[in-house]
Amino acid sequence: QVQLVESGGGSVQAGGSLRLSCAASAYTYTYDTYSWGWFRQAPGSGRVGVAAIDSDGTTAYADSVKGRFTISRDNAKKILYLEMNSLQPDDTDVYYCAADEFVAVTTHVPDPGIFGYWGQGTQVTVSS
Repeated sequence: QVQLVESGGGSVQAGGSLRLSCAASAYTYTYDTYSWGWFRQAPGSGRVGVAAIDSDGTTAYADSVKGRFTISRDNAKKILYLEMNSLQPDDTDVYYCAADEFVAVTTHVPDPGIFGYWGQGTQVTVSS
């Protein structure tokens, strides 16, 4: 079983930056074969894809974050990152990381229903 713990959320002003981290449990011995994603969720709404990366390093981003956010993974440390730059108030949400095996990442962030493992979420608040 994969356990994920997010960190790095917080409050920033518009134009600022944050880096989210998602640490996988030490028992995730198949970390290298997993695909990973970042999703966001507003109160009363479903989860929406932000970025994803597969085991080969292929990445995909939501149009709204292209050029501003960067997803990356450190296989040795078993940590997933989301570097968020030029943040805007519309980026305010709870952000979740997710993982699962054999999830293909092509030109779009995969549907959140494909991922079986989720973190607890971290709040990102951007003020104008």
